[in-house]
Amino acid sequence: MADLRQDWEPVVVRKKAPTSGAKKDEKAVNAARRSGAELETIKKFNAGSNKAATSATGLNTKRLDDETDVLAHEKVSGELKKNIMQARLDKKLTQAQLAQLINEKPQIVQEYESGKAIPNQQIIAKLERILGTKLRGKK
Repeated sequence: MADLRQDWEPVVVRKKAPTSGAKKDEKAVNAARRSGAELETIKKFNAGSNKAATSATGLNTKRLDDETDVLAHEKVSGELKKNIMQARLDKKLTQAQLAQLINEKPQIVQEYESGKAIPNQQIIAKLERILGTKLRGKK
């Protein structure tokens, strides 16, 4: 039979040392003062202000002001919007009916016909297939 013995040595569980966040806590600092522990105070440069983060942006603002490029998305051409509208009317479809046939929202068809949409080749291909005409390039 195996020798069965129990280990009766005491186990001591201690709390962890306070973290850096707890050391800065006002309660922890006051408790340390009452117990007579040494306290070290250091004045940090720019502490409590956000000046370091904003000083770098001054360099970029001049570059942004000097920027002259016009950045705009390509819109549907006048020829394409006329072609879509004409083909839809030839088939006697409303914008909503056409949108349902191509599985898009009516707003999409409206944007293409008003020239506000950003051209998407997949949507134009669906329109060509449903309307039975070539909308891009020559008919």
